[in-house]
Amino acid sequence: MNALITGGTKGIGRAVADCLAQSGWDLILTYSADAAVAEQTSAEISQKYGVKVFALKADVSDENSIEIIYKHLIDNNLKLDVLIFNAGLTLRSSFEETKMNDWQKVFFANVHFPVFLLQKIVNLIVENGSVIFTGSLMGIEPHATSLAYGVTKIATHGLVKNLVKFLAPYKIRVNGVAPGFVDTEWQKNKPAEIRKNIENKISLQRFCLPEEVAQVYKMLIENGYFNGEIIVIDGGYSFK
Repeated sequence: MNALITGGTKGIGRAVADCLAQSGWDLILTYSADAAVAEQTSAEISQKYGVKVFALKADVSDENSIEIIYKHLIDNNLKLDVLIFNAGLTLRSSFEETKMNDWQKVFFANVHFPVFLLQKIVNLIVENGSVIFTGSLMGIEPHATSLAYGVTKIATHGLVKNLVKFLAPYKIRVNGVAPGFVDTEWQKNKPAEIRKNIENKISLQRFCLPEEVAQVYKMLIENGYFNGEIIVIDGGYSFK
């Protein structure tokens, strides 16, 4: 069984990689920078679970990465059982200072890249295979920090719903996971006051563990009746 995870060497992607490797999945994990860390991560997962793990440099902000991924699959005669779109970009500039070029980069990485990578490799996904997009709670709740990120995640959720009809002839299921605040390095580096403000909005009063959100991806892969669903895992955000 082969799974390709974009952005699979850190954060949520790394947690999903560990979760699948534990069940015997061979993995292709893409990364955009820091090859040494990516190679070390892949080696750790491989040694721990006894599976094949390959780290592939393929930046989702670069159109050439589509061909890089396709070529790797073809050259190694690989078919995919699972394709997980996890990598993405955000944009932290204010609404007033947002530049069109930066806005377009976020849309390319979060929307255009997965669409055209899927178009390129759809025939390399096996029947009854599974495609999973990483959406976001910020595609449901208003995002005060990044307009581009929030809007692209709304588009991601729309892709999941619409792709059901386009992937049906291939007998491929497509679903999405919409995490809330997950305790990755990005979130851990936030000031304590900001973290506390977020926790106060969550019924469970804590951030989601990466391992907890990874289990949702695994459920969508293993349960063959999920199709066109966006599974929200936010701990009861905005319960007050």
